Amino acid sequence: MTVRAATPRGRHRRGSDKLIRHPGFRRLWFGQSISEFGSQVTTLALPLAAVLVLRASVFQVGLLTTAGYAAFLLVGLPAGAWVDRLRRRPIMIAADVIRAITLASVPAAYALHVLTLAQLYAVAFIVGVMSVFFDVAYMSYVPGLVGVDHVVEANAKLQVTVSLSQVGGPSAAGFLIGALGAPVAFLANAGSFVVSVLSLLAIREHEPAPGRADARSLRAEMAEGVRFVVREPILRMIAACTSTWNLFNSAITAIVVVFLVRQVHLHAGTIGLIMSAGAVGGVIGGLSASLLRRRLGSARIIWLTGVVTAPFELLIPLTSPGPRVALFGVSLFVTSMGSVVYNVNQASFRQLLCPPQLLGRMNATIRFIVWGTIPLGGLLGGVLGSLVGDRDAIWLAAVGVTLAPVWLLASPLLRLRDTPAPAAGWQQLEDRNDPVSLAG
Repeated sequence: MTVRAATPRGRHRRGSDKLIRHPGFRRLWFGQSISEFGSQVTTLALPLAAVLVLRASVFQVGLLTTAGYAAFLLVGLPAGAWVDRLRRRPIMIAADVIRAITLASVPAAYALHVLTLAQLYAVAFIVGVMSVFFDVAYMSYVPGLVGVDHVVEANAKLQVTVSLSQVGGPSAAGFLIGALGAPVAFLANAGSFVVSVLSLLAIREHEPAPGRADARSLRAEMAEGVRFVVREPILRMIAACTSTWNLFNSAITAIVVVFLVRQVHLHAGTIGLIMSAGAVGGVIGGLSASLLRRRLGSARIIWLTGVVTAPFELLIPLTSPGPRVALFGVSLFVTSMGSVVYNVNQASFRQLLCPPQLLGRMNATIRFIVWGTIPLGGLLGGVLGSLVGDRDAIWLAAVGVTLAPVWLLASPLLRLRDTPAPAAGWQQLEDRNDPVSLAG
């Protein structure tokens, strides 16, 4: 394979300036910014509604995570084939509409005094299914919208938005939940999806219809995407590392709110504030991802971030009332920074390695593998929490996260400074369609 050289510093800056002026990307970025802030409310409100309103057990709260991410196992691969058959933007719009309606059902049921755990499980599952379609379409839509030369910068900017939402989102979510109650706070996220829909509708850049060379079965198309991932050694190891990380990290996520409420004795607002402080690391990671890529190499940065930052997960079970609450914030700060740098660079690598016509299926296959372990992790966290207690369960899961980057150390990335050049199909697509104009 040919290895791509790092992007020259001056060219990167000019590309970044042009990307800011790109009208379609600005609208996508705005809509996703609002949506990400809204999603922070649900992230905190869902387990708190179960714990504070419905008196759910640790195991039942863990099942919420399982329900939310089970969709990646059930519809992950077919979603990729459908995304490659259709234009991506209409799929994203439909997914946002359904998510908004589903989330709005929670405060409605609460107002009528009929809210149950069964409904929360159903809401988590339906939102999860729609998130599968949105995320696969989203990851496949961005390269065509911004062009090959701007994929890394676009991903970095979008990841900064995610991290900023994690800075301000949890504290705002904690305030809303404290003021309105966890069920009513779901309206904020429902409204954010409406804003996302309007932003997507406002994008004027033309999205070419996907070409179909022949009519094949859904199974054959899914298999093509799986084969592409399996045959690429770097993709295999990235998928193994990320899935291992997600398995154990989701085990922590499933019970960490219960741990902070019952073991560390924190209120919703305090939990949100600490999560916001920790998420500052994600902002720094997004802002520095491109710089670190140029300085260290686009291959080297992928494995290095995991090796350096994953062990900080071990600080979470050391958290206790008093000054040691700060350990939780430090852990979130460092691991959030590492996760964002890792995600920007590995996602950009796989987007450009894959031919455009396979992008939806490749992304769906990767998501099936790496997100499919999240519901298993939620179940694992609930079971471990019930058997050995919250703190010991988090200890076991934190060790698993720390060991996840071992997969990358066994991959060809360790011998490379930079990742392989983009697939030839991307340049051919740009030459034929001129998919974006960076003027405007």
